Amino acid sequence: MTPENNSKVLQAIIKIQAGDQQAREDFINEYKPFVAKTAMNLCKRPLEWGQKDELSIALIAFNSAIDSYDARKQVPFLPYAKVVIQNRLKDFFRKSSRLSLEVPFESENVEGKIISPAEIQAAWDDYRDRTIEDERQDELAEFEELLSSYGINFETLVEVSPKHRDSRRTLLHIADYISSHKEIFNHLMIKKQLPVSELVSAVGVNRKTIERGRKFIIASVLVIHYAHQFPYISSYINLSSN
Repeated sequence: MTPENNSKVLQAIIKIQAGDQQAREDFINEYKPFVAKTAMNLCKRPLEWGQKDELSIALIAFNSAIDSYDARKQVPFLPYAKVVIQNRLKDFFRKSSRLSLEVPFESENVEGKIISPAEIQAAWDDYRDRTIEDERQDELAEFEELLSSYGINFETLVEVSPKHRDSRRTLLHIADYISSHKEIFNHLMIKKQLPVSELVSAVGVNRKTIERGRKFIIASVLVIHYAHQFPYISSYINLSSN
């Protein structure tokens, strides 16, 4: 699984919003696992394509998110799409259980005051923004917990992160190599350590470089492998080794 490259995603969305239907189909197919996981996390149960309305609704919501996404809002696409899917499913659940009706042109709040559609939209925009911030904090906490299982925390990760572009490129190349080679990746997952000698031979980098960059390499591998689980992190961190 490759990380979400923000520029790649933006380029795809621009093509889709310009009317490229093949690009839309390819993009949706690529992110169907993300759509399914978002729906199942909200529903708290397994779902299967073609058998549950929730997945169809989630996929429609994802498609709508592509059309409504605005990069000027400075929110990465996947987190934005996640909120759109969640809100659409919550609306479906409310309507299914008859707990809510469609929003009228005007409605009353608890104090009996008339609320305009613009005010309702503003309230939903505020809710969305707060939801995204909550999602971001939850994601950071989840990633920090994952890092801790490898003996890494954010503070030390910042300290050991390479400051020079060439060094960063080298370590990212190693991380990309690990994530794309199952045997080496499994070694890391199981033993929680890098197979340094094997990497020295495979990528042509000296042992000292790998050992010095160990924490950064491991963190990068985790972001690459779990990109759909950590969309904010993979969107904001440039993992391109080019």
